[in-house]
Amino acid sequence: MNQLISVGALESFLIAIFVLFLGHFINARVPLLKQFNIPEPIVGGLVVASAITVMHLNGIELEFHLPLQHTFMLMFFATVGLAANYTQLIKGGAKVFVFLAVASLYIVVQNSIGISLATAFGLDPLMGLIAGSITLSGGHGTGAAWAQTFQEVYGMENVLEIAMASATFGLIMGGIIGSPVAQRLIDKNQLKSQYGNTHKTHEQFPELVTYNENEQENVTAKKVIETLFVLLICVVGAKYLEQWVRGFDISWLMIPDFVYALFIGVIITNVQEVTKVKKLDVETVDILGTVSLALFLAMALMSLKLWNILDLAIPFLVILLVQSIMLALFAYFVTYRVMGKNYDASVIASGHCGFGLGATPTAVMNMGSVVNRFGPSPQAFMVVPIVGAFFIDIVNLIILQATLSIIG
Repeated sequence: MNQLISVGALESFLIAIFVLFLGHFINARVPLLKQFNIPEPIVGGLVVASAITVMHLNGIELEFHLPLQHTFMLMFFATVGLAANYTQLIKGGAKVFVFLAVASLYIVVQNSIGISLATAFGLDPLMGLIAGSITLSGGHGTGAAWAQTFQEVYGMENVLEIAMASATFGLIMGGIIGSPVAQRLIDKNQLKSQYGNTHKTHEQFPELVTYNENEQENVTAKKVIETLFVLLICVVGAKYLEQWVRGFDISWLMIPDFVYALFIGVIITNVQEVTKVKKLDVETVDILGTVSLALFLAMALMSLKLWNILDLAIPFLVILLVQSIMLALFAYFVTYRVMGKNYDASVIASGHCGFGLGATPTAVMNMGSVVNRFGPSPQAFMVVPIVGAFFIDIVNLIILQATLSIIG
């Protein structure tokens, strides 16, 4: 039996901040990581998760307590909503549905690859769905839900363990390939942000949320308190709104709570815009959004159980590697072209790599590392979270049901 070491909440929080410093330290000294904009939470998080995996294999179990991890995620998505005033929504509204169509098409491609390779390796075709959109586009939550279904309906064994390992693998790969795809597109096509590429964007565009951690901000304690108050309204409101909707027992409507936080933020910022009441300081929203995302990702990545991946059979690893390569190619050749062949399209392509293999926060992390270096892309930060956080789960469910009816 492994020896369990429980790390307190404050100590765990301290380690999460250390993860960010570690990622920054390594990126600054490894030119390849810096060149391809590999996100710092991915780098630092994988180093810490690897160390914890070594401890696990040697009989020591480390358990973090991170009560604020989910809150930081909700706070970030609330800032995405607060940045989406109606002028930005009008500019990019149609792009949401175009990107939804692209992402939906790739789910079909993803499942076709999974089923074909699983069959070629002599596995149950249903396992191809586990190494397809169930865990890659769906993530850990969707993987756990379908694992139970596969076990009860089809009598399959060890599905949960395989699903969790596949989702973990996808989360890591999604964070690794996204930024290099955008980097290649930007360099090859000489793309530039229409808002420029400086750390003083707010001087010229005061209404813009950049998510650039190097942006020079004019922030005061009062502005931070005001913005925190509104962000917590979004967080608490999301909690109660989710409970209220769940009370209707609509089984097909599975909306994650961070979608509610995002839409409450949209309502608040547009009510302020229309009524001309005092608006939140955009620079402060920018800072708190960037900090919230960084801390959430650091906590998520340092908690990864990498040893699950060690249990994957070679055929499954091959399928997942092929899936990673295919998404990178699809984002490069299809997503970028359909979304407009411009700078925003390249940032969206990096985001597609994130949630097509992992989760929406991974997509946003990818885009954040790109805009840190090349300049703002407000359209990408509006389009990708809305599709990745809400619409794609509904489409994924429909496609999976249709696929099961064909191969089941």
